Amino acid sequence: MSTVSTSNRSTYHHGHLRPALIAAARALLDEGGPDSVGLREAARRVGVSPTATYRHFRDKDDLLASVAAEGFREFAAALAQAGREGQPLSAMGAAYVDFALARPGMFRLMFSPLIAKREAYPELREAADEAFAVLRRGVQSQAPQGEGVEAAALAAWSLVHGLVHLILDGVLPKESAQVFKSAILAPPKGAPDFDRFTAPKR
Repeated sequence: MSTVSTSNRSTYHHGHLRPALIAAARALLDEGGPDSVGLREAARRVGVSPTATYRHFRDKDDLLASVAAEGFREFAAALAQAGREGQPLSAMGAAYVDFALARPGMFRLMFSPLIAKREAYPELREAADEAFAVLRRGVQSQAPQGEGVEAAALAAWSLVHGLVHLILDGVLPKESAQVFKSAILAPPKGAPDFDRFTAPKR
């Protein structure tokens, strides 16, 4: 087993252990999904004792909440970038699908039962709320009057979230993901487009 030098241990002791543990947890997440992440294994990968992790995280869920918060911040940034395009909602829907398919472990963690307990984790709650706020602003940009924005944002979210899970769960083949994404987010001429579908009606 590899060992960690005294200098590395000293560095972790002086404030770098928390981000190192989060990075290790993300690697575990990528390798085996949320169930593979644990404080003991993250500590082993970083090269510190398991007890050292408790200076930064109360338990496994606390670590997972911090990882999920990072995911939501990256997710919000991807949605915001897509929202600057000419058809913001279609672009945001495509970015939603792309994010999930590129990081399935992170996506499953972000929308795991942990999200229902987000009030116990302020960092996670703030990051998740901001991601939804970005989507809501995208809907609102298509309906400045503000009427029915919340329901329209939920409709947009449900549409792409359902597609993602059908692909991740193997109901739809992953190799055809781009075809399904285009069919839903950019339907044939004459059919209602995603942006119009989600826009509230007066």
